Amino acid sequence: MRALTLTVAVLTFNEAANIEACLRSAAFADQLLVIDGGSTDGTADLARALGAEVRVYPDWQGFAVQRNHQIAHARGDYVFFLDADEVMSSAFGEELRKIVASGARGVWKIRWRIVAFGKELRHLRGGTWVERLFRRDQLHHWTGAVHEEAVLEGEPVPRHTMRTRLLHHARPTVHSSLIKLTQYAMLGAAKKAQHGHRGGVLRGLASGGAMFLRLYVLRLGFLCGGPGFLYCLFIALEGFFRYAALRYDRDGLASSVGRAAS
Repeated sequence: MRALTLTVAVLTFNEAANIEACLRSAAFADQLLVIDGGSTDGTADLARALGAEVRVYPDWQGFAVQRNHQIAHARGDYVFFLDADEVMSSAFGEELRKIVASGARGVWKIRWRIVAFGKELRHLRGGTWVERLFRRDQLHHWTGAVHEEAVLEGEPVPRHTMRTRLLHHARPTVHSSLIKLTQYAMLGAAKKAQHGHRGGVLRGLASGGAMFLRLYVLRLGFLCGGPGFLYCLFIALEGFFRYAALRYDRDGLASSVGRAAS
């Protein structure tokens, strides 16, 4: 019986500052696959030098389309979707290899160890569970411009959770956080517009305020000092501006999304 194989697939766009640490942490994979959105900072060349197979698709049509390119080029029996600002610890890599070797069917979710503004937010509780590891024969395609979702095929697919957390350098600087704020607010507004949602300042205040309260107070972000405050604030502002853009930029959301993601 042949050994089962793993593809680690990464999306990039101008990730020269992060790509080396990301790919080195996943060097054990049978296939390191990078789908690049047309970087101008040398990301693609750096990835090739680190042994990754690089495919460039500069015609941005949303995260799901780029992830579907990853599926098309993946050769492993399992595919792990790793972001360029994430790093696998040795413990995480060991757990991942054991899952692949087991041949188990299903989808595996991960949680993060979040680093923001140079500090790991150790006291921040909970967090979103994100589906990242799939058997390739069960993964049909991805859908959604932002916060994309996997569409599976076959019988009901069991869900599992990886025990080890993945290190996520979520907000390295204020400058990069402002860029990310624009990108995700506009993409989120476009998604809500497609579903006929209404925007406005009051809706934005309600969404952003609730998010800040949940992160900073209920999930103990206040124990993480200045970096914790900034992390919670940026996520809350993303929620506010998503609804503000949905109301005041609605007619231009399609073109705004293209600019924000390029």
